[in-house]
Amino acid sequence: MSILRKKIFDLFPSSFGLDLSDLSLKAVWLDRSGDHDSVLSFGSVPLPLGNVVDGEILNPEAVKMAVESLLFKAGPKRITTRKVICSLPETKAFLRIIALPKMEPHEVKEAIKWEIEANIPLTLDQVYYDWQILDLNLTGEKGKISVLVVAVARSVVDQFTEVLESAGLEVVGLETESIAQARSLLPEKNENTTTLIVDIGDRRTSFLIAIGSTPCFTSSVPLSSQMITEAISKSLRISFDEAESIKLKHGLGSLVMKSPVFQAAEPVLESMASEIEKSIDFYLNNLKYSSKVDAIVLCGGGSNMNGFLPYLAKRLGRSVEFGNPWVNIKLGREIPLIDRKHSVQYSTAIGMALRGLDEYEDFA
Repeated sequence: MSILRKKIFDLFPSSFGLDLSDLSLKAVWLDRSGDHDSVLSFGSVPLPLGNVVDGEILNPEAVKMAVESLLFKAGPKRITTRKVICSLPETKAFLRIIALPKMEPHEVKEAIKWEIEANIPLTLDQVYYDWQILDLNLTGEKGKISVLVVAVARSVVDQFTEVLESAGLEVVGLETESIAQARSLLPEKNENTTTLIVDIGDRRTSFLIAIGSTPCFTSSVPLSSQMITEAISKSLRISFDEAESIKLKHGLGSLVMKSPVFQAAEPVLESMASEIEKSIDFYLNNLKYSSKVDAIVLCGGGSNMNGFLPYLAKRLGRSVEFGNPWVNIKLGREIPLIDRKHSVQYSTAIGMALRGLDEYEDFA
């Protein structure tokens, strides 16, 4: 069984997924009846700039109010459960694949403590951590097992928990954005496929490479959807809001004719493409968990910009596709309440909500 299907913290039934990022909060609440899943509620509210910066909550009261607003506005059914599974910022987390000699699980528990000290820039008493023995021996070392380790700074976890509890919620699960995205975007049956997920956010772009549905490598760079808007604003000498409106309505314009919008955005787009290539190169030549990257999947609000996907596919010389966060949800013939274009913005929240469904099923 994959790490993504295991319990990491103890959970209880009827929890919703919450994606808490620097500039917005998104929620998804799912229900499972037999072999059929449905979306009970979803919604999003903005967070004013400066309240959460690089995953650190600077204004707890503002975030609390935003959570309360989201719970009130989400629909079509109001979110009545108080149990929440919340995302943790990727920039504050450490994900590592560690090779250990073959040993019993109880022995791994002790060995992991030493490995954490050696592999992350924080001491053991400064982090919360979890681990899972993988079915695959990713390092290829004979007589070794591969263990996925995730560690997050205690200060961040405590901060998120305190704010959510102040809003009247019971935090029953916490996990990194990358694990949630892998759960929602990667088909469970593609066990031998290596996929790069590119999450284009308002403040940063994050990369996740997974084998099947198991995360193997994560990184992020300070390139974002907002930087594209700022580049358009500066080049065309218009306000940020006007540039954002043009970007949302018309996208990059003609790539062939190199429209003024595309010319303005091209340096940022080129940097994004270059960082994707660097991530793939590092993974293949340094980590060597796979011989190739089979697919590139886009998610995040910034990925919806018209013209971005074809630009990236042409620039990289690779097939690039939008993520489908419903791939592991049993909707049957039901059409998701969140349309395909906006679904990729909810990938993290859907992954959190899906975890809640799976663990609810374990309790049933």
